Amino acid sequence: MKGADIVYRVKKVVNNNIVCAIDDKEEEVILRGLGIGFHKKSGEEVPEELIEKVYRMDGTKSTNKLQELLAEIPLEYVEVCTDIIDHARDILGRRLNNNIYITLTDHISFAITRQKENLEYKNAMLSEIKCFYPQEYELGVEALSIIEKRLGIRLSIDEAGFIALHIVNAELDTNMSSMVQITELIQKILEIVTEYYQMQFDEESLYYSRFITHLKFFGQRLFMKKEVKNDDKVFQEMIKTQYPNDYECAKLIQQHIKKVYKKDITEEEMMFLTVHLRRISM
Repeated sequence: MKGADIVYRVKKVVNNNIVCAIDDKEEEVILRGLGIGFHKKSGEEVPEELIEKVYRMDGTKSTNKLQELLAEIPLEYVEVCTDIIDHARDILGRRLNNNIYITLTDHISFAITRQKENLEYKNAMLSEIKCFYPQEYELGVEALSIIEKRLGIRLSIDEAGFIALHIVNAELDTNMSSMVQITELIQKILEIVTEYYQMQFDEESLYYSRFITHLKFFGQRLFMKKEVKNDDKVFQEMIKTQYPNDYECAKLIQQHIKKVYKKDITEEEMMFLTVHLRRISM
């Protein structure tokens, strides 16, 4: 967003179109605008009409990383990537970690460079991404259209999947390595569940969609070492007693995670897994 009614003073000129600035709360931001850095000096006030975008990052380290990145890539790439991110935030209606301005911009810029050199990466997880993150995948497809329309560069459909993962990363506040682990975990859990119940699930159903969403956050908690808090022992025992068949399936998932990842699942997590398994298997 633009900085209406906020005074920004130049801290450092990155290039003609990017400046590092300080706002009236002494917080550091990055400002983008055509000619915004031209002949500007440290301490000089930035005219509001020149500000096209304010990047407000979470901490000095992230601000410095974004500053370095924006200094290296063409302005039109920066503008397109920013518009893709802001569009994703609007469509999803959810908070995205501001580091996506670094990670996705860097990825798309590098993807464009690879495409110009006829080097393309195949996305081995494309089918899983389409299945588990359909809304983010559609945003990835839209991003490819925006890139082609604005820059005249056609990226492969594999890139829609990579872009989707970056968006999910920002939603869950994880990194790409954890996101790949989460996606692989979801795939394995679905294999365990399908084999256990010996049935094909309705992937369009509300309960299935909720189960996938639960698994995303379950994976995040697992790999980011976060725990869900629910000390209702009576309710936990009731779930185990009422849904013993589904609890056995949850135990298979628990055993797999212990074997492969050397991680334990709490009884709270087991309870929520059991409830979701019950719903999708009804």
